Amino acid sequence: MSTPSRNSAWLWALAGAGVVWTARMLAQQKRKMDFRGKTVAITGGSRGLGLVMARLLAEEGARVAICARDGEELERAEEDLLSRTNAVFTFPCDITKKEDAEAFMAATREEFGPIDLLINNAGTIAVAPYEHMTEADFQESLNLHFWACYHTINAVLPEMRERRSGRIVNVASFGGKVPVPHLLPYVTGKFTLVGFSEGLRAEVAKDGVYVTTVCPGLIRTGSPLNAFFKGQNEKEYAWFKIGDSMPFLSVSAEHCAREIIEAGRYGKAEVIISLPAKLAAMFHGLFPGLSTDILTLVNGALPAPGGVGSVLVRGRNSESSLTQSKLTVLTDEAAGRNNE
Repeated sequence: MSTPSRNSAWLWALAGAGVVWTARMLAQQKRKMDFRGKTVAITGGSRGLGLVMARLLAEEGARVAICARDGEELERAEEDLLSRTNAVFTFPCDITKKEDAEAFMAATREEFGPIDLLINNAGTIAVAPYEHMTEADFQESLNLHFWACYHTINAVLPEMRERRSGRIVNVASFGGKVPVPHLLPYVTGKFTLVGFSEGLRAEVAKDGVYVTTVCPGLIRTGSPLNAFFKGQNEKEYAWFKIGDSMPFLSVSAEHCAREIIEAGRYGKAEVIISLPAKLAAMFHGLFPGLSTDILTLVNGALPAPGGVGSVLVRGRNSESSLTQSKLTVLTDEAAGRNNE
């Protein structure tokens, strides 16, 4: 091909890409949702990222319903949210149980009317080498990260389809894109959610319902305190909490929450949050074999099996001088702000 012809082909390709991009932006603007007066249901909304999203949506004038297992956490979250709006509803339940998931959706509908935005945010994480992971760890992850979402979605999807309007936001993880070592049950649950969420979007968009898949990287919510650790739990907790506190590796919960809400507002297909997460997900997508080989080296640098073995220990019970130092100030401050 001659140089002019090659240049012409590139120009046509760029023009075509520009047309597609412009069409996507116009479509997003057309389906923009104003959350004022809308009903929003958030699972795992009593602390961390869920609570931060609830605050922002309450300040926008949304009617906010949150659920969690811990009744005392819910009471503190309710008091926090009532300082921003009167339209708050809390519901204590175990979202991994189908009947509880359906009951939360039904109670929210009875309190506020049809649900306009569902945010599946509830999550759990266990950190340890595979040697210390059990079948129960994998079941817990799948129950919360996939089945709970499946049941809440099925409880709201029929009415959304009937109204030809609705938003479903599934908060997965960077761990649903890249198989991070020592997080295998979590990775399994989040990879499952990503596949389900992306496939569901393709099937229900025709009905005016837009499903958004969210894959955040490290977020400074304060959540390491409530995560679980096995094996050499203090060492596992140390790398996890310090990484969560690094300003260049992690983003604030408020930044993450705003990005998620904007993605739901415009019905975006996917949002990956934080530059490191975006780069790593892109690299793994392009070079999965090389990426996995690199992760093998990363695994070699993580704590070896041993310690407490397969016993689950909360982060708050795994503190050491290293995790109570200046290296983790940002995570501890976030924990104080976000009911962790």
